[in-house]
Amino acid sequence: MSRFPKIERYKKLLVGLGIFVLILLGKLFYIQIIDDKYKISASNNSMYYETVNVPRGIIYDRNGKILVENRISYEILCTPRETREFDTLELANVLEIDPEYIRGKMQDYKLHRTRIGYQSVTFLRQVEVDNYMKFAELEYRFPGFKAVVRTTREYPFNAGGNLLGYVSEVDADYIAKHPGYKPGDYAGKTGLEAARESDLRGIKGYKIYVRDSKGRILNSFRDGEFDKDAVPGKNITTTIDADLQQYGQALMQGKVGSLVAIEPSTGEILTMVSSPGIDVEMLHDIGKYYPQISANKHRPMFNRTVMASYPPGSVFKLVNGLIGLQEGVLEPWYTYPCYYGYNYSSSKKLGCHGHRSPINFEEAVMMSCNAYFCYVLRNILENRKYPDFEKAFNRWREYVMSFGFGQKLGSDFPGELNGNVPSSNFYNKMYGKNRWRFPTIVSLSIGQGEIGATPLQIANLAAIVANRGYYYIPHIVKASEGVEIDSKYYEKNYTMVDTTLFPYAISGMWRAVNDLGAGGTANSAYVKGLDICGKTGTAQNPHGKDNSVFLCFAPKDNPRIAVAAYVENAGWGGTWACPIASLLVEKYLNGEIGEFRKDLENRILTTSFIQ
Repeated sequence: MSRFPKIERYKKLLVGLGIFVLILLGKLFYIQIIDDKYKISASNNSMYYETVNVPRGIIYDRNGKILVENRISYEILCTPRETREFDTLELANVLEIDPEYIRGKMQDYKLHRTRIGYQSVTFLRQVEVDNYMKFAELEYRFPGFKAVVRTTREYPFNAGGNLLGYVSEVDADYIAKHPGYKPGDYAGKTGLEAARESDLRGIKGYKIYVRDSKGRILNSFRDGEFDKDAVPGKNITTTIDADLQQYGQALMQGKVGSLVAIEPSTGEILTMVSSPGIDVEMLHDIGKYYPQISANKHRPMFNRTVMASYPPGSVFKLVNGLIGLQEGVLEPWYTYPCYYGYNYSSSKKLGCHGHRSPINFEEAVMMSCNAYFCYVLRNILENRKYPDFEKAFNRWREYVMSFGFGQKLGSDFPGELNGNVPSSNFYNKMYGKNRWRFPTIVSLSIGQGEIGATPLQIANLAAIVANRGYYYIPHIVKASEGVEIDSKYYEKNYTMVDTTLFPYAISGMWRAVNDLGAGGTANSAYVKGLDICGKTGTAQNPHGKDNSVFLCFAPKDNPRIAVAAYVENAGWGGTWACPIASLLVEKYLNGEIGEFRKDLENRILTTSFIQ
């Protein structure tokens, strides 16, 4: 041990202190001599940053038609720290606004002067060009105010406000969730504008100018060495067919519901109509129209295509039938009787319309027989290969979810909801463990009861059957120059049902449309030469008249389009949803509606269910 411990500790302290001083001096040398960014930041109060705004990207349809572009807009900015006394009435006359608006704004700036600092804030938007020109001539009279040119969105093609979405100024809540934004910035809030905000917005630039001690701008800082170049927003190519979208909107005019079309071979969404929706003219100033929109009891801002969970009705019979075939409890030639329904207890009956009896699987799909599919689901759930009823039910639920129900499909369109496929835990809580059986949940046989699906999920079911057992996740943006889409959109998602079993369901769907006079429920969808395959549905609605449902695809071989139509409170699926979907198919495949279907088209275009 050292005889002088205190001296040893003292030396170590001096060495440590010396190292710390060297590090500190090195850091100061780097900050002051080598790295200018700290110096620049420290002198920000003597600098003026002029923002360079960039245009948002243009949105195209799949064929190159412009859905959303930009137009010139004029705004007046204010930098509160630079304002001096000015004639309020003169400014009000130049801009043709109420003097109280000016006084209110200036009071607000004074109240928030610390937060605003030397920033420029938007004082007045969408100034008329004549007023902009008058102000530009007299700008020198109003220190701190500046006229600027911006771009705002323009809609040369009415592809529907719910689909395109709107852009508006960000608020405090948005900024808190998106740190890259600040007051005065704009962002896409709904639809495609929100879905691809990161691509469309671009990156703002700025130019730095030096101020004098009185805050006056002198010249560019370091000859623009530290200016930041602006990067315009990227253009987006969508999967939407603009003409088909517009035609779909016309078909759904005056009706509450959805119309969705998908290209089965890619999962690309061709049409996405939510009705009633927002007209694109309202997107120019959504704040102005918001009171009108919010007063509409049919909620036009509610995008039913991905946010409404409906009972799928009889189109769901396809799923139960395919599961029965896969589980081996059903063969295509099995027949079951139907005497206007199915008796599931001594006193209760699930009704059905009149048709011949007994019938096989293909005929049951063609005629949409309720009783047949009650037998099918009962056999699935009472299959003796499972140790108990609950395990059989859980297996059935796995099958259903493999068709994309009860979960988000993973679309790139915002706001998509799960829908609902009830679980055994749900029924255990409702009825008690082991206290529910097939008669309790018989309505699931025909797509009723606790099951719910979005129109996008129903359209995806049509694509699954068209593809004979798989689907690509539905999506609305195509890969293009500078814009990538997730690799998941190129992957096949197979159901748990063998692909060899789907042709049995397809044969019934083809007969439902094309076997005229055989009792099919979808004869109104027949178009010579198109080989449309379809399935009708009439979903019970506790709040009024039944909902009309129909899904289809065409042609039967090498399908090019799969469609789901859902019309609230319209009645039979074959009466309304069926012709709507088939007209959309005909328009897409033939380019026009045949002469013998013109009367049908006119009936659909001129009928309104909205009071």
